[in-house]
Amino acid sequence: MNPEQAVKLAQTIRTRRGALGLSASEVARRAQVAKATVTRLELGDIPQPRPDNLRAIAAALELPVADLFAAADWIPEGELPTLTPYLRTKYKAMPADAVREIEQHFAAVAQRHGLTLDHPTGPAPGQDE
Repeated sequence: MNPEQAVKLAQTIRTRRGALGLSASEVARRAQVAKATVTRLELGDIPQPRPDNLRAIAAALELPVADLFAAADWIPEGELPTLTPYLRTKYKAMPADAVREIEQHFAAVAQRHGLTLDHPTGPAPGQDE
């Protein structure tokens, strides 16, 4: 993790902790990690945080662990899910026609802003997600 990523991770943890009104000690207690771990992460002093600590802290802060991994830039761009599997995972009850509507809207917005979709928004015909 580079210094900018450490700062982003620190801000994410500190901001969420503050929003919940929790002390660093309370986050550490809930996460079952040392208070120094929470404090040092918030200061950007841990260049290579342990994934298990980030998972525990994310749970203590009621954050998706992916938010902390993204802040640390640990999610390679090519490994992000495409829109369709994301929507189907996040919103299991969403009808298929609603997913298609969101995909079409997203494609139109991306095109207006000069962006191209690097990969399809769903599986190829005959493929499963």
